[in-house]
Amino acid sequence: MALLNVSMSSEFTQIPPISSTKPLFTLTNPLVSFPGHSSPQLLKCQIKSQENFLFSLCESVTKTSLLALVSASLFFVDPALAFKSILRQANFKGAKLLGASFFDADLTGADLSDADLRSADFSLANVTKANLSNANLEGALATGNTSFRGSNITGADFTDVPLRDDQREYLCKVADGVNPTTGNATRDTLLCN
Repeated sequence: MALLNVSMSSEFTQIPPISSTKPLFTLTNPLVSFPGHSSPQLLKCQIKSQENFLFSLCESVTKTSLLALVSASLFFVDPALAFKSILRQANFKGAKLLGASFFDADLTGADLSDADLRSADFSLANVTKANLSNANLEGALATGNTSFRGSNITGADFTDVPLRDDQREYLCKVADGVNPTTGNATRDTLLCN
């Protein structure tokens, strides 16, 4: 560990050296002026060495390098991979999930039956083979490559859910039932013909 010993001439009190060992090196910057003083001051910085100076320096550089490497890797990692939620076969039966974010989540086989999913974000989510029976998805987001293939949507309410044409067409083929909470027919909420 290195110790910094700063001393200034003139009106400033000198700080005695902490270590009696010979300085590793001395930095001198003559004629440094300070506000409120008419004459320039002399500033000398002496870095004193202790027994483990080189070891500590090496350890600090190693820790700093590792921290820089980890920090830099966060900038180059695909954010979709870094924060992907894997919720396969999760049980959300009857859960109140208003405004929940399932952005880019893997909900394969999840139980979302009877769940309150109003305004939830399913953008880019994989909701294949999930149980959405009697779920209320009013105003939920399902943009991008969201997939509901193989999901049970009996009684689900899709009012105001933006769906890709292919997903809407697929869901209309399997849509059935009426949502017990809203009283809306699933086919009607999907705008099926």
